[in-house]
Amino acid sequence: MSSTAQTDEPKTLILTGASRGIGHATVKRFSAAGWRVITVSRQAFSKDCPWHAGEEDHVQLDLADLDGIEQGLSALRSRLPHGRLDALVNNAGISPKLAGGKRMGVLTTDYATWTHVFNVNLFATALLARGLFEPLREAKGTIINVTSIAGSRVHPFAGPAYSTSKAALAALTREMAHEFGAHGVRVNAIAPGEIDTSILSPGTEAMVDSEIPMKRLGKPEEVAATIMFLCTSGSSYITGAEVHINGGQHV
Repeated sequence: MSSTAQTDEPKTLILTGASRGIGHATVKRFSAAGWRVITVSRQAFSKDCPWHAGEEDHVQLDLADLDGIEQGLSALRSRLPHGRLDALVNNAGISPKLAGGKRMGVLTTDYATWTHVFNVNLFATALLARGLFEPLREAKGTIINVTSIAGSRVHPFAGPAYSTSKAALAALTREMAHEFGAHGVRVNAIAPGEIDTSILSPGTEAMVDSEIPMKRLGKPEEVAATIMFLCTSGSSYITGAEVHINGGQHV
């Protein structure tokens, strides 16, 4: 295939955790910019999603099932007829809670929960990056891992399984940036703080005045805009970074 033909093809994004919140806003942002978006989630495609070719470009995959990831990778690679992938955004993540939405501490988290969280939040990310490395290298593409403010500080709602998985994901981002850089593949992370989505924990609003210098929650569209920046030429010399999107909550 000629380079001209490759240039004429729309850029392609694979996004996990696309069904709501940050993922939903990211699909809308990239679709509006003319990208082809291939979505991955454990749910079937929703008819409420407005983007073009959404159902055809949706792969239903439970990232907690590591044995099923290879089959999912085959389905994803089959949707890349030219063998090129411009961006992989690992947005899927789970944060288990006790009854009533209460925080799960070390004393209340069993081994099965630890394994489930790390499978989705960390190990699946590594396996997807490995399985899609060749099309990413072909396109000189980029990987964005979604970590969290909870990965660097104790959080009132996110428990230790979630927070340590996100801290490990930040370390994995650095490792992949170091390993993939020579192949032209950039790897960065974004660390959102309190973002105004339907999955906010009760009590989050009370944190705004006391902990967030900008005195407001973040918007999913603001996170999506940062992801877009990290996937375009304006960030061409940025790799191995973790960008904080939290209104100054981390300072």
